[in-house]
Amino acid sequence: MAKDRPAAQLDRELPDLPPELRWREWMRRIEAVLFASASPVPRDDLARVVGQGASVDLLVEDLAADLEGRAFEIAQVAGGWMFCTRATYAPAIRAAADVGDQLLDLSEFDVAVLAAIAYHQPITRDGLKDIFGKEISRDLIGRLHARGLIGTGPRSPRRGAPYTFVTTEQFLVAFGLESLRDLPDREQLVDAGVMGVPDQVVCSQQA
Repeated sequence: MAKDRPAAQLDRELPDLPPELRWREWMRRIEAVLFASASPVPRDDLARVVGQGASVDLLVEDLAADLEGRAFEIAQVAGGWMFCTRATYAPAIRAAADVGDQLLDLSEFDVAVLAAIAYHQPITRDGLKDIFGKEISRDLIGRLHARGLIGTGPRSPRRGAPYTFVTTEQFLVAFGLESLRDLPDREQLVDAGVMGVPDQVVCSQQA
């Protein structure tokens, strides 16, 4: 988020405040940063606004507890934290808010191809053909690209050096994953059948 920006003139230590109020102020700073960010904020960036040695993880935990009962929560995704509306409010959001660009709107087969990319990345279209037994259309790949769920990986060492596909940070955000290590076991997906699209959870600065 702020990796290349000079450190702002900010009193991080707050020595004049009693410990309880100091902790509360650090929580509110983290809340402000998460609210202002449209992408996950990593631990190192949040550490810029709190005292040296203060535990960002504990501050986030206390802030999450403070948000109990609210329509949004803190989600740990893509190596950082961000605000997301709770899934239970997805129908209300779809009914009244303009979030069309944030909806996944993927078919079951789209999601199956996305899952194959996630588990076998980097993978070529020929590799996907081997998995599904048929050609994967450029239109389908284009839809996944357009939603920011996949990107172009390194060229394959095979003849012709075809492009490969990999998942993106937006993929982690969309499916509520902190990292690819949080993908469910493949056996679980086989037992459950084709993985369905999750309820829409809007993650943004306007959670």
